Amino acid sequence: MNSSETFLESKLPLLFAALFVLGLIAPFAVYPTFLMKILCYALFACAFNLLLGFAGLLSFGHAAFLGTAGYVCGMMVRDVGVTPEVGILAGTVAAGLLGWVFGWLAIKRTGIYFAMITLALAQMVFFLAIQIKQTGGEDGLQGVPRGNLLGFLDLSDNIAMYYVVFAIFCFGFFVIYRTIHSPFGQILKAIRENEPRAISLGYDVAKFKLIAFIISASLAGMAGATKTLVFQLASLSDVHWHASGEVVLMTLLGGLGTILGPIVGAATIVTLQTQLPDSVGSWVTVIMRLVPRSDHSGEETTRRLQCAAPLRSVAPACRRSWSRPRKPCTAGTHARTCRSRPAPQRAWL
Repeated sequence: MNSSETFLESKLPLLFAALFVLGLIAPFAVYPTFLMKILCYALFACAFNLLLGFAGLLSFGHAAFLGTAGYVCGMMVRDVGVTPEVGILAGTVAAGLLGWVFGWLAIKRTGIYFAMITLALAQMVFFLAIQIKQTGGEDGLQGVPRGNLLGFLDLSDNIAMYYVVFAIFCFGFFVIYRTIHSPFGQILKAIRENEPRAISLGYDVAKFKLIAFIISASLAGMAGATKTLVFQLASLSDVHWHASGEVVLMTLLGGLGTILGPIVGAATIVTLQTQLPDSVGSWVTVIMRLVPRSDHSGEETTRRLQCAAPLRSVAPACRRSWSRPRKPCTAGTHARTCRSRPAPQRAWL
């Protein structure tokens, strides 16, 4: 470890203390519901970063844990009538069990195969959420009451709800921080850097990966259960594959394999999603039309534009766009062959 890394490590407690104080006073300066959404997605991104950034496992199905925990928490609080802390605990446990199933099925594969298996399993959960009557289908699970925490703290007040969400986030972040800096976390880093060497040292790589997957899924479920209580709704958007893509974007934007990076990425994405439509308005359509399409490469697009120019003689590449001309039918050519030969096609835009 060099001197700069040592200096940063020594300053981390001060940074954490400053961020903790900032989190305590934030609801008096910023809309609490907006902050709670950031905290929920920040915990979701930190849980995903534990799996990808420190274990080297790319999952495209983390939305299944976020949405499943949300549905379980919502049904427990609304239909069964338990207190909010029991609902959050039930959602976290359900996500952990689902993570164990996903991990047991997917850990045996690596790379893109692991990612595709998690995506396929997550899509199965998505279709189950649509079909099961208790989830509300496309309407979602609505009318989830916030209730009273521990029987006496009314969570209908946004300020009180914010501090509960902030406490849950701090707990989840502490679990992730301790996991990373424990001997278990060092083994995860070794597996990420060189899995064959970790196997040669005698470590049960599959077991460590599975434990990391379960921890990540449980914390993602904790974020989903908390989000359901905040918005009093569990919807299909939480279990859709778009949510899995968003958490990948948050993690990469903030910094893969960093401590505070996913928090920054989640805050950035949520802020853009919330503020940009109000600022841009109807110009969103214009901006989306300006984004280059990815169906053709730049060279192919340039060639097509050249072929669309009035003077085709200045674009030699256009000549390759024309099909090979048809040979004329002669007296010795079979008539059926002449009739079945397709006419030449031109490559238009």
